[in-house]
Amino acid sequence: MEKPRSPACQRNREPILDVLREQFADRRHVLEIGSGTGEHAVHFAAALPQLTWQSSDRRENLPGIRAWLDDARLPNTPAPLEFDVGGHWPAGSFDALFSANTLHIMCWDEVRQLFARLPTILASDAVVVIYGPFNYDGRYSSQSNAAFDVWLKERGERMAIRDAEAVDALASQAGLQLVADIAMPANNRCRVWHRRG
Repeated sequence: MEKPRSPACQRNREPILDVLREQFADRRHVLEIGSGTGEHAVHFAAALPQLTWQSSDRRENLPGIRAWLDDARLPNTPAPLEFDVGGHWPAGSFDALFSANTLHIMCWDEVRQLFARLPTILASDAVVVIYGPFNYDGRYSSQSNAAFDVWLKERGERMAIRDAEAVDALASQAGLQLVADIAMPANNRCRVWHRRG
């Protein structure tokens, strides 16, 4: 099959990689939630060979991810796992978790479920990195994010840029402590939590 492609991935992968080099320096087993096309998985796994990069997504996206993994033939990218926040979760324990541009696609109830169930798959010292746009104090951080939020809601009422404080509250309930909030290009952020052992 022809490999799916994401222009956003091409633009953001290097700035994200800079963050992951630091945050995942001592990590070994990463679960990526919402791998999408699979491009991030291949790029990050190639650049961070000490990591086993476990991609995952809903069933309909797995063929495209497999196409990228099969083409790259990297030794640290096992077959992608089916993952649905409200349904099937993978077994195992991961000392790192990464997700890009997912929280604003999921409905808020799914975001709550995600954080509530994270402790079941995270090691006691896990590091969590989530990339995407966030609002602060109920306000958009830029005009472009405000326009993006309108575009999201036109696609579906359940979609929206999430408030950082609300997400932090869910993370805290899951035993995660915010340790970094890193500005990224195009008014995105990389927010980093550590699990409290």
